[in-house]
Amino acid sequence: MQGFKRLLFLFIAIIVFFSCEKKKDNNIQDVDDSAIRYQLFQLEKFGWKSKLHSQKVDDISFTATEVPIQYYLLKDQGNQDLFNIDSLYQENKRERIVEFTFVQEDEEDLLKDQFTSLSYEEGVKYMSFSLDKDFYVVTSKKDTIKCSGVNYERNFKVAPFQKVLLFFSGIHPDEKIQLIYNDKLFKKGILKFQFKDSYTEILL
Repeated sequence: MQGFKRLLFLFIAIIVFFSCEKKKDNNIQDVDDSAIRYQLFQLEKFGWKSKLHSQKVDDISFTATEVPIQYYLLKDQGNQDLFNIDSLYQENKRERIVEFTFVQEDEEDLLKDQFTSLSYEEGVKYMSFSLDKDFYVVTSKKDTIKCSGVNYERNFKVAPFQKVLLFFSGIHPDEKIQLIYNDKLFKKGILKFQFKDSYTEILL
């Protein structure tokens, strides 16, 4: 009977010990998580993106905005596992995303043939499959990086602008970039957008 009591006491002690350790680990996780969540709140409050860089040629405004990789990771993955977001960021931190919009001053649909000299369908195809050839970036080290892809966000004539996401690879996170656009769709020539500022990164 005495041996059974000792065994029972030992069993209860082990359970209490592991419960305390687990609680301790959860408390550490909660502290880390709350600090990260506060940081995300601050970033959302002050803005994720870089400053807008706009140029107007004739009646069309062209605007470029650099967007942090973390922004799209959070949109895609949610913010439940922020340590996973950081891991994904580390794998993709040499990628750059630039949001680029085209707006006509009277908010006309820019894919009409009067602006592009193409049919509407050909204009959509150009935005979707050929526009990447018209963009590249030059880094502060004078490296030229071609656009690796374009995501055309079709608005089906609901919004008064056309928007694409431009993707570039192999750029160090600390590099400043200049975006070069050789506009063949609207025939407005070469436009340059200098990103001297940078967005605030999430430090996880």
